[in-house]
Amino acid sequence: HVTDTKSRRGARKGSTSSSSSSSSSAAPDPLSSMLDGTDPLSMFAAASAGETKRREREEEAVGSDFEPWSAKRGEILARFTTTEKLSIGSQRELLNLSQQDYANRIEELNQSLKEAWASDQKVKALKIVIQCSKLLSDTSVIQFYPSKFVLITDILDTFGRLVYERIWTMCSDPRPLPESFSADDVNDTAKETCLNWFFKIASIRELIPRLYVEAAILKCNRFLNKSGIQETLPRLTAMIRGIGDPLVAAYARAYLCRVGMEVAPHLKDSLNRNFFDLLGTFRQIQGDSVQNQLVLQRVEIPEYLTLYSPAINWILQCIAYRAPEPLLTEMMERCKKLGNNALLLNSVMWAFRAEFVAARATDFITMIKDCDEAGFPKHLLFGSLGRSLACADPPEAERLPILNEAWKVITKVRSPQDYINCAEIWVEFTCRHFTKREVNTVLADIIKHMTPDRAFEDAYPQLQSVIRKILTYFHDFSVLFSMERFLPFLDMFQKDSVRVEVCRSIMEVFIKHQLEPTRDPVILNAMLHICKTMHDSVNALTLEDEKRSLALLINGFIRMVSFGRDFEQQLSFCVEARATFCNLEPVLVQLIHTVNQLAMETRRVMRGSHSRKTAAFVRACAAYSFITIPSLSSIFCRLSLYLLSGQVALANQCLSQADAFLKAAVSLLPEVPRSISVEGKLRPSEGFLLDFISNFLSTLLVVPDHPEHGVLYLVRGLLNMVQDYTWEDNGDAKLRVYINALPLLAAMSQEAYLYCIPRVDSNETLYGGDPKFLSEINKLCETLIGQVLDHLKALGRDESVRRQAALAFSLFGCLLAHGDLRNNKLNQLAVNLWNLSHKHGHCDTRASVRTLEFMKHQAQQPDMAHLSDTVQRLALQSRT
Repeated sequence: HVTDTKSRRGARKGSTSSSSSSSSSAAPDPLSSMLDGTDPLSMFAAASAGETKRREREEEAVGSDFEPWSAKRGEILARFTTTEKLSIGSQRELLNLSQQDYANRIEELNQSLKEAWASDQKVKALKIVIQCSKLLSDTSVIQFYPSKFVLITDILDTFGRLVYERIWTMCSDPRPLPESFSADDVNDTAKETCLNWFFKIASIRELIPRLYVEAAILKCNRFLNKSGIQETLPRLTAMIRGIGDPLVAAYARAYLCRVGMEVAPHLKDSLNRNFFDLLGTFRQIQGDSVQNQLVLQRVEIPEYLTLYSPAINWILQCIAYRAPEPLLTEMMERCKKLGNNALLLNSVMWAFRAEFVAARATDFITMIKDCDEAGFPKHLLFGSLGRSLACADPPEAERLPILNEAWKVITKVRSPQDYINCAEIWVEFTCRHFTKREVNTVLADIIKHMTPDRAFEDAYPQLQSVIRKILTYFHDFSVLFSMERFLPFLDMFQKDSVRVEVCRSIMEVFIKHQLEPTRDPVILNAMLHICKTMHDSVNALTLEDEKRSLALLINGFIRMVSFGRDFEQQLSFCVEARATFCNLEPVLVQLIHTVNQLAMETRRVMRGSHSRKTAAFVRACAAYSFITIPSLSSIFCRLSLYLLSGQVALANQCLSQADAFLKAAVSLLPEVPRSISVEGKLRPSEGFLLDFISNFLSTLLVVPDHPEHGVLYLVRGLLNMVQDYTWEDNGDAKLRVYINALPLLAAMSQEAYLYCIPRVDSNETLYGGDPKFLSEINKLCETLIGQVLDHLKALGRDESVRRQAALAFSLFGCLLAHGDLRNNKLNQLAVNLWNLSHKHGHCDTRASVRTLEFMKHQAQQPDMAHLSDTVQRLALQSRT
């Protein structure tokens, strides 16, 4: 059994150079040999020779635009496989090997070669190479021959490199040989060693190993004479004519062209000669020898012909590299004279520059139509043509006829795998040059071919490639989703992992290219369907990174949905999205943010009109958030969203809703765990909790008291929760909350608050400086300060003087910033706190110095003169 899986060719190789196809060696100037070096004409001739040499060096170097053999190696090994048993030699342990065992054995021989060489066992190394080369005459498992060629020639390449490096090293004493050396630079010992290798190889009796091993060390001719390579290539080319099996001969020619391109790419004559000899062997395919072999191995002619493709493709790629247009045209004409040999035509389309093929696409189609279907399937020929047309454009007037001719053949292909391999290639041409109408027709045809017997299950890579190509050319999603067959095409992706991957690719393109918000129902319905597919793939085994990745894509879609001023429609969309994406928390968080923004935008746009309707809508937004937040598992996410939603409700004068959000946040505080997971690691939660409470306290300044709940009920509720919370044993977090609450209480006692919310009456308006209200504030301040002072005493008893100093200095700073130090009692407390913070030398000296400078500066203000006396009482104490 042979598996011939479709493999995609890399980028087209070969630039548009007009270099000659013949040898680049320049004819000598007849005058130069007759004149001495002092004559001006002789100098000119020398300059011309230098220019010729420069051109030769440029031609000898193969550029990056030539696809190397190494790029094709893996492709061939993956494409030509077998389940038949294979053998290496006659030893029992080397018989009946699986393909993988065979490859492993060949690799072991490669290692043995290197080890033998390293231990100076040159004869053993040569025997290994000869043994391996002999395997290339064996076609008993013919389907595997191209892969065998790859494996064996790896060993030949290793041998050739080892011999060359050995001789090079012999020439490097006393100084290294330059890259551009000539035979004159090589010492006699190195030359003798080189000749010995060639003599040993010449004594190999069998043709195939003798040919391959000499080809492997072709480069070593440089050590002997300047024209060695140029003379050897034609001789080796002629030797190949003695190989009777046309497949074996084709690959021998491919190897000779391979080493030829490495050492002398400018010697085009040898390449061309190999190609023309190859053409002459095609008639052998119909001979009894080949036909009997195919019958014996149960291999059909079309399958057999594909075995030639890597060899012919390579030979043609070498010939076409930087070849002028006339040579390529001549090659095309030779195809015609051979009766449009389909195998050769296929290789021509693979190897020639895409621009050359595209410009003559109509001619190629005519040649394809004239080919014999039985020998080489036409859909493979159209596949090769399609690859060229994906890289270069044919004349505009020919594009539609080309597509029609190609699709007439493609749609008749019966095998679903053969069909999709070809159709997938032509999708790019269709997308590149035509509209959604033609692309939709192609999609419909693919669905028609791939749906029966669930053939699509074996073609997911090709179907994914179709989607990628469509997304490359169609960035307008209203056009994309208006293709009737696009979503049905997606339905063929039944395997969950593939389905999600396809949806992800669509979402990535949408987020990248959908620059304007949309309300297009076609887009919204399709994207909801795609996002739901991604969401529904989430289960208990889904990794957090995967969930995060999917949520980012879905959130990108949600952010691009806008119904303009139709706010109710926008809220309805968010309600539907909440039900659809309930398993991805980041999406729910995004929806809550979206609804809060919607509430703020509604108030801004509708200000002064339809106030009752606007208020009802804002309350609906608040209800949405209030219902959604409890479903989130992250407690700090819930806390921050309760606070945010409360702030939004407050900004929209929805006081009862704001009250409910803030009370919910306070009620949630006791549930905060001592540690939380941050990026997969457990972290103490105190820092996050302190940040949240500080933010919460700053909001409470503008929140009016509820008439039924007493003075400062939210502040008291928060502080009670703080009092009852189980804090870290060796920490001062609770006392820091108390200190942070003091600035809020100080701000609440002002006649005019620091900030307010328009059209919301804060406590400054409700109480109007009522003495009872101020008295409550003072009592609460005294309680909090008392709690801090008691804690400071306890720290002193426990000898936690460093914590004591930090906390005392913190409270001092709070009194300095927010207290009235004209009050003697408060002033004395501040001085005592300063002294306590400096008592044991654990204070931050820089902070202390800056604080004193600040106080001196403030004391210069008209109503702050009392600070001068306070400063006099504060002393800096250095560490002891």
